[in-house]
Amino acid sequence: MSAFERAVRGAKNDLRLHALGVFSVAVAFLCLGATLLAVVNVDHARARWASLGRASVYLTPRASKEQVAAIERALRASEGVTTVRHVTPEDARRDAAEVGKDALIDALPAEAFPESLEVSVQKDVRPERLEQLAAQLRVLPAVEGVETYGNWSDRIESLLAGGVAAAGILALVVLAAVVSVVSSTIRLSLQRRKLEVEVMKLVGATEGYVREPFVIEGAAQGALGASFAIVLLGVLYLVVQSHLDQRLVALFGSAPTFLPWPLVLVTVVLGALLGAVAAFWSLRRFVTT
Repeated sequence: MSAFERAVRGAKNDLRLHALGVFSVAVAFLCLGATLLAVVNVDHARARWASLGRASVYLTPRASKEQVAAIERALRASEGVTTVRHVTPEDARRDAAEVGKDALIDALPAEAFPESLEVSVQKDVRPERLEQLAAQLRVLPAVEGVETYGNWSDRIESLLAGGVAAAGILALVVLAAVVSVVSSTIRLSLQRRKLEVEVMKLVGATEGYVREPFVIEGAAQGALGASFAIVLLGVLYLVVQSHLDQRLVALFGSAPTFLPWPLVLVTVVLGALLGAVAAFWSLRRFVTT
């Protein structure tokens, strides 16, 4: 009988014990996966804000059409500027209503939204150049303010750094939890099959032969736990997305995304490796005695 067949038979005999181990591993990986999902989406938002290459020039209510036209012509003639879009209060209200799909926004009058010029620049334009252009615009009497979104990019960058640090710490916690859970489960399974193991050793079975099915069971526990966590995280993601998708689009300018497939695969493989290593080390003392 192969090691895999012996592992399947042993798992069936201790099905409840292994199911509890898989569930415990899944809980640990669910916490890690949720943190990774947040980091992935924050990174997408950071990349988008960093590559925006645009500025919003907000005009005062007193700005005349001649002043607005003069600013627009000057911007079009500026180095690095690709497009300039004049956004009237009516346009701003319509854009906000289309993105947010909020009844409260629909009820607001057009006067509640500022008139602006949306400026797009080339991607290779340095942030210093954009800030210099913004400083020149701020001194004009028809300009109420200029937003280059550089602060938003910096804030998201800081948030991303904190998320990565949290994910690293949580990964260590998950590692310890998985090793502890799988080790305990395999040891209990070994105790239940102690007589079988002793008989195999009496008839000349090697330590590797005895250990192999337990290592396979540990790897299966880790992989199944990680897979179950990914599936559960996907369900939770779909539930949250169905309720908050449009609001997140309005806030970040892009829809939330799930974990990329390479990261999902790495998570499952990590679970299998942790389970196998935990099972191997937990049996080192028990099998050799």
